[in-house]
Amino acid sequence: MNKNRILTAVTGALAATVFTFSAGVHAEGNYVMGTATTGGTYYPVGVAISTLVKVKLEPTSNISVSAISSAGSGENLKLMDEGQIQFGILQGLYGAYAWNGSGPVPKAYKDMRSVTMLWQNVEHFVVDSKYVKTGTIDDMTNLYGESFSIGARNSGTEGSGRYILGNAGIDLDKLEMAYLGYGPSADAMQNNNIEGMNIPAGVPASAVTRAYANMGKDITTLDFTAEQLAKVNSEFELWSPYTIPAGTYPSQEKDINTIAQPNILAVRADVPEEDVYQITKTVYENLPFLNNIHPATKAMALEKAIAGLPMPLHPGAERFFREQGLTIPDRLVAK
Repeated sequence: MNKNRILTAVTGALAATVFTFSAGVHAEGNYVMGTATTGGTYYPVGVAISTLVKVKLEPTSNISVSAISSAGSGENLKLMDEGQIQFGILQGLYGAYAWNGSGPVPKAYKDMRSVTMLWQNVEHFVVDSKYVKTGTIDDMTNLYGESFSIGARNSGTEGSGRYILGNAGIDLDKLEMAYLGYGPSADAMQNNNIEGMNIPAGVPASAVTRAYANMGKDITTLDFTAEQLAKVNSEFELWSPYTIPAGTYPSQEKDINTIAQPNILAVRADVPEEDVYQITKTVYENLPFLNNIHPATKAMALEKAIAGLPMPLHPGAERFFREQGLTIPDRLVAK
């Protein structure tokens, strides 16, 4: 299938899947995947996966997936728990909260399983270079009493930023928090209204690119050491090392050794093993197909498929990954 035909298929899928749950979305024999709002990345990636499944599996195996817009991770968990949808894209930290029934999630969702990591949210803790002594996240202590943008209020950016900094030993009460989105954070840094910003995003992050283009060596993105990563992962084994190569951002002369958490595809535990196996197999045998639909899928690779998953693998996904030679840690084996 050439790129034009792929895009035609996706256009049709997009037109077919922008609807709400009140209309009824689950036909017997088909699966439904919750994503997020249509303006973000979750939705088009969900549509890309569902299009692939329909093209490759529906004609031969009668397996199909419809991607629908939703309010994101929280609603996806609720709808999966209620059986209204079978698959959902989740933020890794939110998946960990859900599996453990902790943080903002009111109960443990033990009927959920992981399918695969999709792409990573790479942590960018960007600060004014005058505060940099070690070059690591410990330098956040040098911002005590200064203004730092943690992210929009009540956003996943704020939640994950607070979680990371708190686990890394930073006293959040000593920072003067600003609650700005990505673009406004970059603008505020350039205008000297804040001394740092929290930008978790795929690489390259446009807000970080803009800040580096205008401020160059006056700003630094902080590294994480292995010991600091261990602190962040003290509750959930979720984040993994991530290297942003030199030259990714303007005036960035050295690699940035940061960390990243996964966005994951989750599934109800009662979906048949063979169906999840076939879907997982189809995804990894057709990554170029997905890459042509949405660039976020270019981060997907078999060797990264289980990195940072917050809940056990579905047996169908586990079977495929073992066939491919991956070593599955005990914590990802469903009991």
